[in-house]
Amino acid sequence: MLARIPLLIVPFIVFNLGLAGALGDGDPWAATIFSMPMISGGLWTLSAGDLLVLSGLALLLIEIVKASRGYDSSVTDHMLSMVVFVAFLVEFLLVRGAAHPVFFILMAITLVDVLGGFVVSLRGAGRDVSYNR
Repeated sequence: MLARIPLLIVPFIVFNLGLAGALGDGDPWAATIFSMPMISGGLWTLSAGDLLVLSGLALLLIEIVKASRGYDSSVTDHMLSMVVFVAFLVEFLLVRGAAHPVFFILMAITLVDVLGGFVVSLRGAGRDVSYNR
């Protein structure tokens, strides 16, 4: 049952926790996690928003692998992934604090999950069809 839950709901929940103020005042996604001087002399910094986007990308990889397994409940997985995308879209359009670049990128990652899941399933279903002449 838990394997069917779309993993991209985790960044959605974490972002909303930050939006609700549970992760600190102001913009929690601009906070610097760490900085590292580069050989070129530049300074590379990783913000909390960057880390959330990276976690979203890692979860997208896991979701695509889940979609490629091909099992009976893939339609349920697609529907749940679509629900997560619609939740992202509605919140992006209606909530002032969701008009943030990190949230938009997470929403785009969720769209890629939905489209990628459908494409992987359709390609797999095409191989299962046999024609008798």
